[in-house]
Amino acid sequence: MPIVLQLPEVKRENEERPSVCPYCGGETFQRWGTIHRQIKDTKVRKVKVTRFKCTTCGKTFRFYPEGVSHARQSLRLMKLCVIMWSLGLSHRNVALILSVFGVQLSHMSAWRDLEKAGGEICRKLQWKSARVVGVDGAWVNGKGVMVAVDMGDGELLALAEIDEKDKSAVTAWLEVLKQKHNIEAVVTDDLSTYKELADELELGHQVCQFHVRRWVGKALKKLAEDLPEQWLFLLPIIEQLIANLPKNGGEILYDYWEKMPGRTTNPDETRTPLEKLRDLILRLSRDWHRYIQFYAAEDIPWTNNRTEQMIGRFKNRAKRVRAYNTSRGLLIGSWAAAQFWT
Repeated sequence: MPIVLQLPEVKRENEERPSVCPYCGGETFQRWGTIHRQIKDTKVRKVKVTRFKCTTCGKTFRFYPEGVSHARQSLRLMKLCVIMWSLGLSHRNVALILSVFGVQLSHMSAWRDLEKAGGEICRKLQWKSARVVGVDGAWVNGKGVMVAVDMGDGELLALAEIDEKDKSAVTAWLEVLKQKHNIEAVVTDDLSTYKELADELELGHQVCQFHVRRWVGKALKKLAEDLPEQWLFLLPIIEQLIANLPKNGGEILYDYWEKMPGRTTNPDETRTPLEKLRDLILRLSRDWHRYIQFYAAEDIPWTNNRTEQMIGRFKNRAKRVRAYNTSRGLLIGSWAAAQFWT
C-alpha cells in the first residue's frame, strides 16, 4: 500500500481579503501597504504580504498568503523537516539535504520545527473525547513511558514519562485522562496493576487476548510435562475456552476448580504442578469478565494491537537517535514520530 505524505501548499500572494480582524472580529478593512518578503521553502522564495487596517478598532495586521506565517520558514518546509526526522534522519542531515534544494537551514531550526509540531499535536488532542482507550507502557532510551491511544481512530491521545509498574503514578495519570477525554473503558495487557486501577477508576476493562493466549499457552506447555496423567484432560479444555471465549467460560473454569483437591504444600514451599494448574484455573475464572469485555460494545477491540503499533513507531525512531538529553525532548520526539503517519 503506497504512503501519501501531504504537505501544505504555499502561495506567493493572497487571492482573497481577510474575513475578520484578529483583534476585535471586525469585518471592514483598509489596505495599509504591501511588502515582498523572502522566505525559506523548497519551491517559493519570495511572497507578497499585505497589511490591513481594521476600521472598527483601528489596529493593523499582516495578512499572509496560504502556507506562510510570521516565521521565515514556510509551513511546508516545517512539516518536511519533521517528516525527514521521523523517517530516521538526524537534524544535521535534514539541514544538509535541504541545502541541496538551495535552502539554508540550521539543525537547531529543524529541531524547533519538531518541537512545535509535537506541541501542536498535543494541544489539538488535549480535550478530544475518546470512549475506549488502549493503555500500555514502554521503555524508550532507558526511560519508562506510558502511552494512551484512542481505539476509535488509532490516534495517540497521551504520552507521559511514567514507569508502568508505578501504580500510584499510573492511576493518577489515567484518572486525569478519564476526566479530560470522557474515557469509559480501557484495553491493556494482563498486568495486575491495570486490573486494580481499572476497578478503582470504575472503567470497563478488556485484557488483550494476544497477551493472554501467549502466557496461558506457555504455562500449559510447561504443566503438560509434570502434571499427573489423570489431570491432563483439563489442558485442552482450557485451550479451547481461551480460543473460543464463551461468555460462561469463567463459570465453567470455576466448576473445574471446585472439583480439584486443595493445596497440600505450605505457603513457603514450592507448589506442585497440580496446585499450579489449580491456581491458573482460578485466575482465569476470576478475570474472565475482562477477557470478554468486547462482547459488551462493538467499539471495544479484543486486542491492544493499535497501542502496540503506536509504541513501535516511536521506539523504532528512538533507536536511531543518539540520545534524548531531556525528558521533554523524549516526549516531543515520540509525539512527532508516532503521529505524522496518521
